[in-house]
Amino acid sequence: MAKTHYIIPVFVPHKGCPFDCVFCNQKKITGLTKDITAQEVDLQIEEYLETIENIDEKHVEIAFFGGSFTGIEKEKQEELLKIAFKWKKAGMIQDIRLSTRPDYIDESIMKFLLGYGVSIIELGVQSMDDEVLEKSGRGHTSKDVVSAVKIIKQFPVKIGLQMMIGLPGDTMQKSNRTAEKIIDLLPNFVRIYPTLVVKDTYLEKMYLQGKYESLSVEEAIAISKNLLLKFLKAEILVIRVGLQPTENILLGREVIAGPFHPSFRQLVESEIFKEMLDYLFLKQDIENSLLIEIQVNDRYVSSLVGHKKENTNFIKNKYGIKKIKVIRNNDLNDTCIKIIKSCGKSFEFDMKKYANNAI
Repeated sequence: MAKTHYIIPVFVPHKGCPFDCVFCNQKKITGLTKDITAQEVDLQIEEYLETIENIDEKHVEIAFFGGSFTGIEKEKQEELLKIAFKWKKAGMIQDIRLSTRPDYIDESIMKFLLGYGVSIIELGVQSMDDEVLEKSGRGHTSKDVVSAVKIIKQFPVKIGLQMMIGLPGDTMQKSNRTAEKIIDLLPNFVRIYPTLVVKDTYLEKMYLQGKYESLSVEEAIAISKNLLLKFLKAEILVIRVGLQPTENILLGREVIAGPFHPSFRQLVESEIFKEMLDYLFLKQDIENSLLIEIQVNDRYVSSLVGHKKENTNFIKNKYGIKKIKVIRNNDLNDTCIKIIKSCGKSFEFDMKKYANNAI
C-alpha cells in the first residue's frame, strides 16, 4: 500500500520548561544538545519535501517535537513557526503540529499559534491522577489538563493527548482511570508511552536506590492492551504505543531499565488478537477441524500470527485444529478478521466488537 501521509519531524531542544519531571531527559531522547535555527529548519523541510514523489497527492505535516513548544521564548516560537507557515501557505504542507504542557495553554497563546497556521496540538498529560503527577514532578494537575482541553476546543485545531503508564505511584487501576478521563475529554487521538528509566534523570537515581520499580514488558503489555481496547471502543485513534526506537533509545545505551521493545505496539496488538481468537473459537464452537482459514488486513498479519506463531499455535493446540492458514485480505477493514471453517461457512468479526465485549 503506497504511503500517503508524511510527517517532517523538527526536534526542538529541551527549552521552555522549568520543571524537572523525574523521567525526562530530552537531550537523550532526541539526541539534541544545541539549539536549532530557522535556517536549519527551512533546509531540513526543503530536503525532506524533495524526497516525496507525487507530493500533490500526499498529506504532509511539519511536527515540532522535543520540548514544551509554547514555553519557549516568544521570539523563538515565531522564528520557527514562520518557516513552517511559509511552506503551508505555499501549499507544500497541510498541517503544523506541536507538543506542549497543559499549563502552557491559554486563549492568547492559541490565537498566536493559529496566526501561524498551527492545526494540531498535543498535550503531555501523562496521568490524570494528581498523586502520580506530583510524584513524577510534573508541576501541573489534572484540572490543568481539563482547562487546557476546553480552551483548545474553542479553536479549529485537532487535539492529541499523551499518557504514560508505570510512572511513580501509578497502578493498572490508575492508568485505566486516566484513559477513561481522557476519553471523556474527546481528543482526536492519543499516544500511550510506557515509562522508561533514562540515564541522567531523577528516575534513574530512584531506580538505583530501589525507590522505583519499572514495569516489565509483560506488565506493560497487559496494561496497554486494556487501554488500547478502551480507546478503540470509544473510537479514539491511538497513533502510537511505545517509544520509537532510535540510536539512543535502546536498552543498554541510554535506557537502563523499563519495558522497552522495538515492536512494542505489535506485541500489544498480538495479545489482543490472541484473546480475540480464543473468544471467537469458543463462541463459534470451532474445534477438531482439519483446516481453518483466517483472513486479515495486511497491516495486522504479523500481530494475528504472533511472535514465532505463538497465537496460531495456541489456537491449534487448544482447539485441536490441524492447520490454520492466514490469508492477506486488504478488502477487509483493518481491524476486521474473517474466519472460514472447514465446512465452508464463514463469519467476520471486528476488533471493535471485541472491545465492546472485553471492556
